Amino acid sequence: MAIEAKNIIPPFDPGHLEAIARVLGDTTTGLSGSEIGHLLASCRIADSTPDMTKWKRLCNAFAEFQNRNHAGNHVLVFIQRTMNPGSYTDNPGLFQLRLNQLNPIISFAGTELDQKGQLKRVAVAKTLDEALERANRFQASLKLRNVHQDIFRFCTAEILAQNYFHAVFEAMKSITAKIRTLTGLSSDGADLVREAFQLGKTDTPLFAINALATETEKGEQRGFVNLLIGLYGTIRNPLAHNPKIEWDMTEADALDMMSTLSLLHRKLDKARRYAP
Repeated sequence: MAIEAKNIIPPFDPGHLEAIARVLGDTTTGLSGSEIGHLLASCRIADSTPDMTKWKRLCNAFAEFQNRNHAGNHVLVFIQRTMNPGSYTDNPGLFQLRLNQLNPIISFAGTELDQKGQLKRVAVAKTLDEALERANRFQASLKLRNVHQDIFRFCTAEILAQNYFHAVFEAMKSITAKIRTLTGLSSDGADLVREAFQLGKTDTPLFAINALATETEKGEQRGFVNLLIGLYGTIRNPLAHNPKIEWDMTEADALDMMSTLSLLHRKLDKARRYAP
């Protein structure tokens, strides 16, 4: 595609270019290697490092094009062709996921993708908050907090819909599922937590999140148990039995709860069967 002088888009900042490449070259939700090769060729962008990891391959191709042409047009062409809605008829959630990830980045270049996959000019975003406001602020904020990926596996649809109430409810289920998988237990809620992690009179839980070699580590284990039980009482039980209208959950509340659940996931990732 020829670049007309009046339509030249300034080159993307290197950090933004890398962010775009990381979205489109993500290991689980990004393009396949063959898709990248096809799209680069269709956009007339040289595939200079085809053997590198996907996001680095894309980043290098974009950067080399910009260095030669002093413009970011072809990067936007690549994004638009990637985001053709017709390619997502069997996975509309993936379209929304990529849309929400890309828009905050390209808004810094004064561009935005709409639900038709078309690019439009917008006022240049000057701050991160402003960029997030234009996309899915909830999902982007969770990404910025580095929320555990297992949470996204359980409630991506609710996150994309910015349904705070049910997103937190489903995220709590991800904790239950991980504990059951880890321990082989089939109980639920506070009973499950006690069976799996409570120290008991002999300080010998079924599973431990640390070596339990010091009073500090035993204190951490007890705190972990109390936090889990408290969250079951705070999140799951009220959400399961009360209608949504009775809990006006704000975005700030949901983000804080998701961060707490993310912390618990990381603790569970380190948990091992206890051997005194």
